[in-house]
Amino acid sequence: MTQQFDFFVSEQTGPVGPPGSAKPERRPPDAAREGEMIRHLQATGRYRVLTKIEPRPVAVIPRPEFLLRGVILDVETTGLNHRSDEIIEIGAIAFTFGPSGTIGDVTEIYSGLQQPMNPIPAEITQLTGITDEMVAGKMIDTGTLRALVEPADLIVAHNAGFDRPFCEAFSPLFSGKAWACSASEIDWMARGMEGTKLGYLITQSGYFHEAHRALDDCFALFELLAARPDVPRGAPFAELYAASRRSFARIFAEHSPFDMKDQLKARGYRWADGSDGQPKSWWIDVAEDSLEDELKYLRAEIYCWDEADPLVSRLTAFERFRA
Repeated sequence: MTQQFDFFVSEQTGPVGPPGSAKPERRPPDAAREGEMIRHLQATGRYRVLTKIEPRPVAVIPRPEFLLRGVILDVETTGLNHRSDEIIEIGAIAFTFGPSGTIGDVTEIYSGLQQPMNPIPAEITQLTGITDEMVAGKMIDTGTLRALVEPADLIVAHNAGFDRPFCEAFSPLFSGKAWACSASEIDWMARGMEGTKLGYLITQSGYFHEAHRALDDCFALFELLAARPDVPRGAPFAELYAASRRSFARIFAEHSPFDMKDQLKARGYRWADGSDGQPKSWWIDVAEDSLEDELKYLRAEIYCWDEADPLVSRLTAFERFRA
């Protein structure tokens, strides 16, 4: 016998009546029936059911075994340039974690709007839903933010190369902290993902959320980082925390021959135009144990000179992703 489900039955009033009859009250099914409907849909092979991300509650008494503190942070801004554009919203979630990268409890949350000097561009309002009326007279509470950020052992952002420069331009509170990037420091491809955008990762993980508001994005990232600690690779946050503790070397291929630019680009080098304080040259970040091999490559293939001595700077989580 084929089992039939009526998704339009009210648990209280029964099926929808004939035209003209009183409209019955519709209440969501209880958890047991909801689970039954989800299993039925998924069993057909024609549907995927996404679960809405619900904010985790703030722990009144955090578990004492999680001694380290982290902050997941996201900003909405008036544009892409941290020198000329401004933050209009900050969302932050403070949480605890253990030395192996196991996430503990949410300990505090903050969400604040800020009125910028100039009107919010229409495309930013379209993207975020934040209007000039919403931010009028509003200021981000740096005192509350300080209480979250100062104790943090690690600040996490999904595009730290974007968020960190804006945060440091906004307040010195964010300088001198260790930062990690969940977009670039987790091997999402090895986890079966083909992209790194937060919305894509959330959907592929079986969730959905209200995107492009700072605190909503923070809670979405929190669930993503905490997911599936039982798989062989462990939870994504454990991988991220391990990556944040590694030291890298940034090599600047200054004065490299112009006709070698395509070769450098193909190897992963990026161009710095000198406007951000870095040397005007091609550069790349490599792990410390790969430094000598990369220098040998530059001397043999780019400079063709054994005595070439490219500029090298060391990077830890305290320096990475700065402007």
